[in-house]
Amino acid sequence: MKDTLLKNIQNSFKSQFKGEPLMVFSPGRINVIGEHTDYNDGFVFPAAIDKGIAAAVQQSDNDFCIAHAYDLDEYYEFTLDQISPLNQGGWRNYIIGVVAEIQKKGISLSPFNIVFGGNIPEGAGLSSSAALENSVVFSLNELFNLGLSKSEMILISQQAEHNYAGVKCGIMDQYASMFGQKDQALLLDCRTQEATPFKIDFHDYQLLLINTNVKHDLSEAAYNDRRQVCENVSKLLNIKALRDATASDLVAIKPQLLEEDYQKALFVIQENNRALEAVEAMKANELEHLGSLLFGSHDGLQHQYQVSCKELDFLVDFAKNSPHIIGARMMGGGFGGCTINIVKKSELETLQDTIANVYKAAFDKDCSFYNVNLSEGTHLVSM
Repeated sequence: MKDTLLKNIQNSFKSQFKGEPLMVFSPGRINVIGEHTDYNDGFVFPAAIDKGIAAAVQQSDNDFCIAHAYDLDEYYEFTLDQISPLNQGGWRNYIIGVVAEIQKKGISLSPFNIVFGGNIPEGAGLSSSAALENSVVFSLNELFNLGLSKSEMILISQQAEHNYAGVKCGIMDQYASMFGQKDQALLLDCRTQEATPFKIDFHDYQLLLINTNVKHDLSEAAYNDRRQVCENVSKLLNIKALRDATASDLVAIKPQLLEEDYQKALFVIQENNRALEAVEAMKANELEHLGSLLFGSHDGLQHQYQVSCKELDFLVDFAKNSPHIIGARMMGGGFGGCTINIVKKSELETLQDTIANVYKAAFDKDCSFYNVNLSEGTHLVSM
């Protein structure tokens, strides 16, 4: 599937522009546990997957750039000296945002053409935006020999998301997409940007993603609103970020907080602890405990952080009542997208059929299932 995607993007580029393009693949990501902790300088446990964005890039002979979104068959033409965020710009803002953030560093670029496409399901919460941003910055770094490190590149991608897409995201998505390792999940300290790889072995179980096919938009006020709550609480505690707080610290300032803001901050502190506890569970091969941490994460996301939705809750409730699923939670920013589930391999097909039927009956819409393999991060592809 990845090879077919790359070939389609390469052929599309060649049919429009002359010459051989530079080819890059940038993966999406899952996150085993540690949700909404990244912008609180906390710990997360993501992994790059074998679905992502393929990009073909080449220097242009013209004095303008052309970007082609292959899947949408949409084009955008722009010049390097006139870049500003576009209202309702969609994918265009991710590309021009990366270009603008590179130029802010005093780096000179030349006009280029890019064709990109992906196999990340839309709205699934698998970070297609980070994959696109990384594919652009990585491609331009290679094409123009900019000499940027991967650490510098992911910060450029993050700032593009902040300043052009309007989403004040943490660093997890860009990091996992750029630094992912095959068959490994990364315990990432979002403050230091240091990660420890852990080989994933679920033995008789495997990860299954179930997409609600409810589309969410992370630029909605809700995401940035929660980030603002976290920053306000950190200021009250006189700390840099909630990563530095304990539950007892929070109790001390509870009279100064709305109950819902107290619960949001408490969730972040507890989720940070769950991420660290999950690593210990994996080291000790305690899959049942890992699963219970996933269920705990969802409970907090649903009731404390309030970023779930009825479709996600339905799938997690089903998982709780199944003897063949030992852990599940919503994954990503919220308000739709996927649940991540630890499912018994031998029961996979039967479970998928059952879940598909009960979900359809409940919501009169289909859910989708993805078995994902853990993959390497953003990289050049030889064609």
